[in-house]
Amino acid sequence: MDQRTALPTRSFVPSRPATIDRLAPYVLSILRIIVALLFLEHGLSKLFGFPSPMTPPLWTMEWFSGVIEFAGGVLLTLGLFTRPAAFIMSGEMAVGYLLFHAPRSFFPALNGGDPAILYCFVFLYLVFAGPGPWSLDALWSRKWGI
Repeated sequence: MDQRTALPTRSFVPSRPATIDRLAPYVLSILRIIVALLFLEHGLSKLFGFPSPMTPPLWTMEWFSGVIEFAGGVLLTLGLFTRPAAFIMSGEMAVGYLLFHAPRSFFPALNGGDPAILYCFVFLYLVFAGPGPWSLDALWSRKWGI
């Protein structure tokens, strides 16, 4: 077989898995930002009555959950202290599910605990996966070599 007629061993068209692998860190950042903004909305409601007026009394468990949701939502949106913030937020959702949802029914679809479970495990994933490239954590690690 002549070299001119030989098939190239390497394709110049990027394969789909290579493209997906290349974009995965950025999709992780998008997931972190969207979930954090949704979580932040719950904290805003509990602390400031926006967008829904449901402000609990000060120093109650619901008020503390609002503080975690607000502060954690802001930190996660910025990608700042992502791993410790996500760890605390995951724990809050686990406790919230066990104290408020699980006693109603064994099944999450019946006890309304689906969002708490999803938040819990997305935050737990972020503890291990990190913030992604679009974050202040990543910016600091590039700048300071941390």
